[in-house]
Amino acid sequence: MRAITIAGSLTGYTVCFMGSNLRPYLNQIPEHIKCIHLPLDLPVDNDIQTQQGALSFLHYAPLGVAGIRARNVVLTATFERYYPMLLIVDVSVEVTLLARLSGIPTVVIRQHGKRTDMPHLHAYESAELLIAPYAETFALTDEQDWIKAKTIYAGGFSKYSDNNAGSNAQEQPGHVAILLGQGGTSLDTEFISQLAAICEDYTFHIIGKGRDVHDLSAPNLIWHGQLTDPKVLLDQCEIVIGNAGHNTVMEMADLNKRFICIPEERPFDEQLQKADLLAANGYARVIYAGDLDTVNWPDELENAGLTCPEWDGMIHPDALQHIAFAIKDTMSTVFGNDYQQR
Repeated sequence: MRAITIAGSLTGYTVCFMGSNLRPYLNQIPEHIKCIHLPLDLPVDNDIQTQQGALSFLHYAPLGVAGIRARNVVLTATFERYYPMLLIVDVSVEVTLLARLSGIPTVVIRQHGKRTDMPHLHAYESAELLIAPYAETFALTDEQDWIKAKTIYAGGFSKYSDNNAGSNAQEQPGHVAILLGQGGTSLDTEFISQLAAICEDYTFHIIGKGRDVHDLSAPNLIWHGQLTDPKVLLDQCEIVIGNAGHNTVMEMADLNKRFICIPEERPFDEQLQKADLLAANGYARVIYAGDLDTVNWPDELENAGLTCPEWDGMIHPDALQHIAFAIKDTMSTVFGNDYQQR
């Protein structure tokens, strides 16, 4: 979704998407964007000698995985076919370094989390530009100076930016949305059932995929499944409960929602770090997964409903323009001004 949003601002350039999980989103990707489907890089039954020994300079480079060989063939063939090109990487260290070894300039999208390990530093060093899709005030205070100097802090944005999204006029008191993340979530059916039972005065709208959904039979639970665009439903809910994924956080900011954030365990503590920043800046109420069963949820929801959402400084109205300018400027710096329409 972040790529689709950024691509919309890159007028005058041919844009291709490369990824191993693009097909579920083809109905949302604009038709003028060419999609290059990458093989999965996971071992299968007939792979042999799949060794996952730890390396200090790469995150994921097992031996003997046919999918990785096939994937790299597609990547390097694309580098050759579409050169001159600029590769925007979100967020693979290995792809960034493969591109650099192939003589392809890269722009790396930064994420929160503890990313001071050697592989990340190598990727950052090899990139022409780093883009942080958030405000500098939402960055870490201990970032190295050379990384800061190489980073464009674009400001926050989401797919709802430029959509006059931040009105709360349609909210219905007592309606709560629960967003189920796709990377694994502690907001499971057992928790949701307990929440509905102890908060009978609230109506809970469940958005996303979940197991054992047919076991949810409480009268104040409505299961909506996976929605392509849940904005209409979110506009009607006065409170949203969800995880600390980047897109979720930025969408809540753009929609100006009262957000109860449940960070999950992710590589490099990405969500935990983002949740700490949310709490420190007063953007959201943070409840850690291990505390879900001890929280007084009726009081929590009542207090949330009495507060006004406060997201000042999170979303920047010109964030996408900042990113587009930085990408185009990098393209011109590397290749000159003659390649804009290629």
